[in-house]
Amino acid sequence: GEAVRAWGRLGYPRRALRLHGAAQAITERHGGDVPSEHAQLLALPGIGEYTAAAVASFAYGQRHAVLDTNVRRVFARAANGIQYPPNATTAAERKLARALLPEADERAAKWAAATMELGALVCTARNESCERCPISAQCAWRLAGKPAHEGPPRKGQTYAGTDRQVRGRLLAVLRDALTPV
Repeated sequence: GEAVRAWGRLGYPRRALRLHGAAQAITERHGGDVPSEHAQLLALPGIGEYTAAAVASFAYGQRHAVLDTNVRRVFARAANGIQYPPNATTAAERKLARALLPEADERAAKWAAATMELGALVCTARNESCERCPISAQCAWRLAGKPAHEGPPRKGQTYAGTDRQVRGRLLAVLRDALTPV
């Protein structure tokens, strides 16, 4: 309904449904205030480790390792000397992320945002800009000559002809309908 319509074309419409479920739980369990405690955030429907850490860090300035795809790529290259991180987040990645976090909450929250930006804007998956990178002098991957990924080829997500494409078209009809369908 309304959540999916407001979400529009942002992608991953299930996220709108999860957001709606979390909003309902926040209203019912926390009087409409987004909880600040990591454990309470994790207890909300549709909220996983990444989202709980991101909210606790960015909204409340707490010390949490925020590991998204971009941060994992930065750490894989800078610390481990490999082009891409494993497909799924590992315990070793979590341990490294926690070890690199500054001790002070406020600095840790800024660090989390900075590493996300570094991966999104400079240390990108396909067009890294090492000349713009503030840690390139210490980057293990760059210092090793940027060795190519040794695992199986990384596949981009296909879209045309998939169930995702059909669901997207159905959602567009539902979203754009003036009356309930």
